[in-house]
Amino acid sequence: MRIGVVTFPGSLDDRDAARAVRLAGAEPVSLWHGDRDLSGVDAAVLPGGFSYGDYLRCGAIARFSPVMSELVPAARAGLPVLGICNGFQILCEAHLLPGALTRNAGLRFVTRDLRLRVENAQTAWTRAYRAGQQIVVPLKSGEGAYAAAPDTLADLEASGRVVIRYASGNPNGSAAGIAGVCNAEGNVVGLMPHPEHAVDGLTGPSADGLGFFASVLAGVLA
Repeated sequence: MRIGVVTFPGSLDDRDAARAVRLAGAEPVSLWHGDRDLSGVDAAVLPGGFSYGDYLRCGAIARFSPVMSELVPAARAGLPVLGICNGFQILCEAHLLPGALTRNAGLRFVTRDLRLRVENAQTAWTRAYRAGQQIVVPLKSGEGAYAAAPDTLADLEASGRVVIRYASGNPNGSAAGIAGVCNAEGNVVGLMPHPEHAVDGLTGPSADGLGFFASVLAGVLA
């Protein structure tokens, strides 16, 4: 299985995401933001970082990158896509996911290891977990507070589209403690925490994040 990892100007975690893909047993494929080609990948990851320096809204410029002109229709056609941190912001800006990511409560950058609760274990990226399972994954963001209109939040809750939730307090003021959501089909998932930094107990707080990458591998090969 080949999983693309998109690099934008300012991406910081593309190599970490590629390593996580490799540890899960898939082949990482580097995708450049300026190319209109997904190289026939079976899934794609939009990694964390500061695409285009976040000089406008986070992800607002990256959504217009040439690669997104191919990724957006592919995602709508069923391609599994995972957006992490800045990648989550890009997915929201591209309208593949609802809502927006706003400045943290207190206007401070937050970096810490957190307990998360898996709410939906049926998406393309969470099948390796069980609903209600708690995992430890790092968070590092300044604009990570998830926000959406009340009717959108109600729909996300009713339809089971809240994928993960903060289980050890609410570090950034996200609505309802939401740390990740998915689209209606479950193939597109956005996460604010960084599972690619929790794939090896020797280099991270746990290996709990590896399940996100293993999930999509198992789903595509099934």
